[in-house]
Amino acid sequence: MTSTLDTRSFGVAAASPSARNPEPAPTATAEGRVIRRRNWGLYVASAVVIFLLAQFLWSLVTVKNYQWDVFAQYFFNDAILRGLRLTLVLTVVSIIGGFLLGALLALMRLSSSAILNSAAFGYVWFFRSVPLLVQILVWYNLGYLYPTLGLGTPFTTNFWIYEVQTTSLILAFFAAALGLTLHQAAYSSEIIRAGILSVDSGQREAAAALGIPRSSRFLRIIVPQAARSIVPNAFNEIIGKVKGTSVVFITTALSIIQYYVERHYAKGTQRQLPPTPFQRLRHWVATSWAALGEAPTTAKVKN
Repeated sequence: MTSTLDTRSFGVAAASPSARNPEPAPTATAEGRVIRRRNWGLYVASAVVIFLLAQFLWSLVTVKNYQWDVFAQYFFNDAILRGLRLTLVLTVVSIIGGFLLGALLALMRLSSSAILNSAAFGYVWFFRSVPLLVQILVWYNLGYLYPTLGLGTPFTTNFWIYEVQTTSLILAFFAAALGLTLHQAAYSSEIIRAGILSVDSGQREAAAALGIPRSSRFLRIIVPQAARSIVPNAFNEIIGKVKGTSVVFITTALSIIQYYVERHYAKGTQRQLPPTPFQRLRHWVATSWAALGEAPTTAKVKN
């Protein structure tokens, strides 16, 4: 009986995360002072990276061919700033509209209805196959195909409820926003669908066995787990929309937001979340400050 319990306890210890990923244990000297193991390969690699980064930053300041004054003159030009504002507005509109429509298309792809599934598949196939520029041109010139749009008798041109000229409705901005939104929805639907499919089917079965309503199962169980797979790809799409502009700090801000969103949805997969860069910096500052005012402490080795 004793040997069986020992074997089981050993099996539990082997399955623990600390046993799977053991950290290098510190070495205790004869005097009782603890000396941590040094990984010289990491030190050398870190030094090389710091050297290359410092060399590059130094070149940015010293190389005159960059002509930063000329760059600032053109970058802050009124025409550039107006185009930048327009690009950012179109990015926000297309991302929000694209992911809302993409979520609907993803649910249609996952439905048991063959009609809804086929319609969503055809939409994704079409808008991913046609180049984006062609789609925007078609929407902008839609007035040549349909001079008037409105509401009225189906399958006729009798618009007795509402009628409007197409050229006055679909302006340049509306055509660009509509083309970007419909194009983005095709890609967003596949990202969302892949995230939902990544959730283990046992989660759905267990929730159904407990009698949890379908809407609660989807919103409270499936979506939070699927978000771990959706968030990285979704932010790739968002950054891809704005990286064509010359404002790098916008993409940097989005990358920071992505880091914290991914960290939030990783709570269910890790027992203890790794510290954020700010927490690491705060810990390093506190440790360094304490080391300046205190002498190195020694730890006695227990016999």
